[in-house]
Amino acid sequence: MDNNVIALLGFVGLFGMIALRVPVGIAMGIVGVIGFAAVTSLDAALGVLATSPLRTVTNYNLSLIPMFILMGVFASATGMSRELFRAGQAWLGGFRGGAAMSTMAACGGFAAICGSSVATAATMTRVALPEMRRAGYADSLSTGLIASGGTLGILIPPSVVLVLYGFLTDQDIGKLFVAGVIPGLLSILLAFVTIRVLGMLRPDAMPAGERSSWREKFAALRGIWAVMLLFIAIVGGIYMGVVTPVEAAALGAFCTFLIGVLRRRLTLRSTMTCLLDALRTSVAIFTILIGALLFGYFLTVTQSPQLLTAWLTSLPVGEYGVLLLILALFLVLGCVLDPMAMIILMVPILYPVITSLGFDPIWFGIIVVVAVELGMITPPIGINVFVIRSVAPDVPLGRIFKGVMPFVAADLVRLALLILFPALVLYLPGQM
Repeated sequence: MDNNVIALLGFVGLFGMIALRVPVGIAMGIVGVIGFAAVTSLDAALGVLATSPLRTVTNYNLSLIPMFILMGVFASATGMSRELFRAGQAWLGGFRGGAAMSTMAACGGFAAICGSSVATAATMTRVALPEMRRAGYADSLSTGLIASGGTLGILIPPSVVLVLYGFLTDQDIGKLFVAGVIPGLLSILLAFVTIRVLGMLRPDAMPAGERSSWREKFAALRGIWAVMLLFIAIVGGIYMGVVTPVEAAALGAFCTFLIGVLRRRLTLRSTMTCLLDALRTSVAIFTILIGALLFGYFLTVTQSPQLLTAWLTSLPVGEYGVLLLILALFLVLGCVLDPMAMIILMVPILYPVITSLGFDPIWFGIIVVVAVELGMITPPIGINVFVIRSVAPDVPLGRIFKGVMPFVAADLVRLALLILFPALVLYLPGQM
């Protein structure tokens, strides 16, 4: 059978299993091994199956994934998200839309120590939604804002998704982390602008809160010293070359644990719970990664990436036209696929196209993450929206999607700015 036909059947089988709710990692692994055997031989496929999983889980560079996940779990258990929101309220709560801006700022701060969009959205829903309701905010605006803010978890470093992108494309993970700082801050700034515009258009849905005194503002900052210390230690250490990303991950996990113990918020039982939660998440991620690598062997022997590269680069739309087609694909897939699964599945296929067109791989990594973020809050299956619905079941899905639409528009503006001005992404990595 022709290799092109086998490759097509492989993709049909993969998406068919995903539609039947087979876990993405297992689906990719099954298709990868069967497809590899069909092109080469059964013995060769079994050899890949025997060596690839072990090589993946023992890869030193990938050890930072469970460390960053553990850091985020410890941070959530120690109540850092609540302290971030309180600090935001003290400084921004007196403005119209202050509670909304406080929530977005807290999402950005928690993303800097979490690395997961789903965890950021779930945590901030528990922390900020009750406060915004007490302040008189409409549920649609509150939940839409949190869904949008939650996406910062995969952009602002440390980001597990950026780690996976770096591993799959052999790019410097430290540079990817640093490259995400300015786009993350730009996202928060554009969200603030969106909130202010909505406040002018619908002042009844976004009341102003009480202003805090300067004493209260500075007192609130004392509660977020741990977050600031962790962010500076991780990102600052990587930026200055003091620590490697793997060392930074281990340092972050240990320091977060130490802070929780010193604050008496981590007991033996809660520590064991955190370890189990981090273990479950890490196993899920490595399952997807192993499946993707097995699927990657199948793609390699069928030469699917090379054929796709040749076809896309031959289109009469120019390099930016091809880029827009790729981003549109990510936006569509982001509506139905988990962000990590989408990165692991699509990046090995599309990365050769990007490099052949002359785009910077670090820049493309950030652009892809921003596109994935949009997919996480876009109908019909924005994953962050469903996470918020699970935490706040009394809010209808339609209401959450209605509230998130203004922030989708803001994210599209951000994506356009990052494409038009690549220096927003590449300036800081260029200084390393």
